[in-house]
Amino acid sequence: MKDLLIVTEIYFLKMNETDLYLPIKKLFEDQEFSVKGEVKKCDIVAINEDGLIVIVELKLRFSLALIIQGIERQKISNMVYVAFLMPTGRRGRTVLNNAKKICRRLKLGLITVRLQPSEFVKVHLEPSSASGFRINSKKRSLLLNEHYKLLGDPNIGGQVGNTIMTAYRQDAIQVAIAIRGGCTGKPSLLAETLGVSNVRSILYNNHYGWFVRIERGLYGLSEKGEVDLKKYEQNSEGQDL
Repeated sequence: MKDLLIVTEIYFLKMNETDLYLPIKKLFEDQEFSVKGEVKKCDIVAINEDGLIVIVELKLRFSLALIIQGIERQKISNMVYVAFLMPTGRRGRTVLNNAKKICRRLKLGLITVRLQPSEFVKVHLEPSSASGFRINSKKRSLLLNEHYKLLGDPNIGGQVGNTIMTAYRQDAIQVAIAIRGGCTGKPSLLAETLGVSNVRSILYNNHYGWFVRIERGLYGLSEKGEVDLKKYEQNSEGQDL
């Protein structure tokens, strides 16, 4: 029994939350959802053509922290799942049964992922369409907008410690690249050229320290901007920028 517990611990130590992302992403993409990771602090956000929002929170193990995250996301959507690595052995079956009871009571969906010896995703519970929470329309709208504006899927759901790529950051990168490439650093011209509506606020607020004001209504690229753009170009997904 002791040896089994040691093997189980080693199994979990070799895994990261991010390892759960791609299998679950495929699960929803097969159902014709557009799936993106790390959107407005949600590990996974999937949206279909009908505007149905599905949120999935990831953890390697079933825990109170995972449940709390799931409950928080029910303020944005009724379709919330919690997902974790499939536990093994007799102890694992007990954990899974308890997780089902708790999730059923809280009207959360439940997904487990097995990665070894072969990949397998199982939906144990579907979330209730009526969680009992009042939907926060502002948070829901912000989530929808971010998902829509975010180009591609630059983040891996469940990642910790890396800079999260946001739609705002993508816009700022476009502006910085354009200025470095010789485009006149006038907000109106940049907005027209790039199709980025918030150019003026990006330059004025200078959140990342990438821009310098040359004169009124004219901006250039700062030394930090030059350095960070090089980092971005060295990483195809921009994870280090």
